[in-house]
Amino acid sequence: MMAWWVRGVPGHLIDRHHDAGLVAVGPDQAERAQATAVFAGGEPYSVDVFDSIPNLRILARIGIGYDAVDLDAATDRGILVTNTPDGPTTSTAEHTVALMMSVAHELNASANRLRAATGDYVNHQRSMELQGRTLGLLGFGRIGQAVSAIAEAIGMRVIITDPASAQSVSIDQLLAEADVLSIHAPATPSTVGLIDADALAAMKPGSILINCARGPIVVTDDLVDALNSGHLMGAGLDVTDPEPLDADHPLLHMDNVIVTPHIASNTQAGRARMETMAFEQVAMALAGDQPTQLLNPAVLDSERN
Repeated sequence: MMAWWVRGVPGHLIDRHHDAGLVAVGPDQAERAQATAVFAGGEPYSVDVFDSIPNLRILARIGIGYDAVDLDAATDRGILVTNTPDGPTTSTAEHTVALMMSVAHELNASANRLRAATGDYVNHQRSMELQGRTLGLLGFGRIGQAVSAIAEAIGMRVIITDPASAQSVSIDQLLAEADVLSIHAPATPSTVGLIDADALAAMKPGSILINCARGPIVVTDDLVDALNSGHLMGAGLDVTDPEPLDADHPLLHMDNVIVTPHIASNTQAGRARMETMAFEQVAMALAGDQPTQLLNPAVLDSERN
């Protein structure tokens, strides 16, 4: 058996498991054509990519999101696609709360004022105390639930919008009541562009936007306008659209905005969990067993036919 060691996936993931018969192959076309398994980062997997790996049996996404993977194309070619939904939960939830606290307490602006030795630091500070404030969660899966638990522990009121939850409130109520809006939804046709100029205008004046989900859910230019107008207090973003932002993009030069490079899940512990879980999915598939985190179960029907 062979595995294609793709960009962003460390070799020790395979080196630890020689007993499974996996060896790493290089990224050039001739070598990857021999691969039977792929450990996938966030790079796109299209029809053309799948056709360039004709022996591929499983693509194991190291992470939750799989919007860069053409599931229909994979299914048509009999390729199993899996993810690691439990791996990044803790790390991403903690990163979300870190961004929320950093923006609410104006850490970026305060640190910049200190570097510039502006003085009069107390009178420039306009921090938001989070205890007693309302956190609105757009999406209430594993990460949203973990964020909710931390927020409630520090005394925040939590409301959610999620069609799968009985606790869900309308998106209009979420926007109107949240002091902090935190996004934890996947990028789908119904969520891409959801947080646009109208949605941002519906948010409370002086509120905060946090996005550790997918960049295209927020219309970037509309967010810049809402920040420039002073309608929003600030934003904390681990994902953007485009990603990464150009070095001269205004979001990277605002004191009330913190942007990190899509690394919320990338603690040492979180990365190790995701790698291990991805390997477990590959090992199951190559042993002829059904992976437990299969994203395209329809592929099993095509295998039977």
